[in-house]
Amino acid sequence: MSKWTPEFEEELVLLIKDWLKSQGHTQADLGRSLQASSTRMPAILEVLQKEHRLGGLPRMITRLCEIEAEWTSTSMIIHKEKEPLDPFGQLDLLLEEIRDDCEQ
Repeated sequence: MSKWTPEFEEELVLLIKDWLKSQGHTQADLGRSLQASSTRMPAILEVLQKEHRLGGLPRMITRLCEIEAEWTSTSMIIHKEKEPLDPFGQLDLLLEEIRDDCEQ
């Protein structure tokens, strides 16, 4: 099991910053998702260090993967809500009703 060293922490900070940038999220988003006492990096690292103590690198990485999955599913829900309604779908229904009325 890898130990939590200052070098490890420094590399982790760089990895987190790159990861957040690639995900389009902020440090504040991560802090909230981790339920850290603050959204500042020391508070985030404190939570991650606790995860690391409890289960090593696998547990810490699993927690970050869970957060990424949560963000992805939330993003997909938001994207679906922002999709415009199909205006022609309503027109098709109206056209069917008009045709039905004309045939009768």
